[in-house]
Amino acid sequence: MKNEKHVAFRAALEAGGLIKERMGQIASIDYKSAFNLVTDVDKASEKLILDIIKTEYPGDAILAEESGASKTGQKRRWLIDPLDGTTNYAHSYPFFCVSIGLEEDGEIVLGVIYDPVKDEMFYATKGGGAFLNDERIKVSSVDKLANSLLVTGFPPDTRGTELNNMVEFTTLTNMSHGVRRDGSAALDLSYVAAGRLDGFWEKKLAAWDVGAGSLIVEEAGGRVTDLDGNKLDVDKGWILATNGLIHDEVLKVYSDLQLSKAATS
Repeated sequence: MKNEKHVAFRAALEAGGLIKERMGQIASIDYKSAFNLVTDVDKASEKLILDIIKTEYPGDAILAEESGASKTGQKRRWLIDPLDGTTNYAHSYPFFCVSIGLEEDGEIVLGVIYDPVKDEMFYATKGGGAFLNDERIKVSSVDKLANSLLVTGFPPDTRGTELNNMVEFTTLTNMSHGVRRDGSAALDLSYVAAGRLDGFWEKKLAAWDVGAGSLIVEEAGGRVTDLDGNKLDVDKGWILATNGLIHDEVLKVYSDLQLSKAATS
């Protein structure tokens, strides 16, 4: 995995450099849906990353946010988000990143997330630990939900639906030190891994949003499941990632809320 890591580093650093250089200079903004933005910078970043990975590993499958899937059915699959936090980026709000994951036989084996604003590279290999700029990182030691700081997100296609996450957001805000909404799932996961946050949950994410970050959290000593406590399916994208110590408490809150919704529907 050493060479794959170096290739992912190179792709993330070059894409991050492009993103940072063009911040505030977006030439075009399109809409994939009513609230889901894509910019020319997303597309340029993805092209740069794909050119590097396809040159080094032409036989691997790829799932990238803007161009979709290619070479499906292969043993290995790269999961690429060329600019996670596009809405932030479009508003020059400095919380966004490049996320690159590698899946082999259905397991994430490499995760690289680069924040070009802070020049922070979060990464992990399966069984090799998690790191931030070559310093080993670990999750927090907060062991009660009441003392935790959480983070979540709101997928753009769930506004006005029962999947909008607002009940969970309000409830967990009242049960913790607070819930942040930063706008980049990959960086949220990285911050959980680094102990800056104690837990993250979100609904309806994509594999490129959670692939790299889920491994980084696990390798930092955290726990990652779906919102029912089952093994994470990155293609489903319903995720709960915590320091492990508050995981069951959050699962219980989520389960109770679903039962309450069902009883009143």
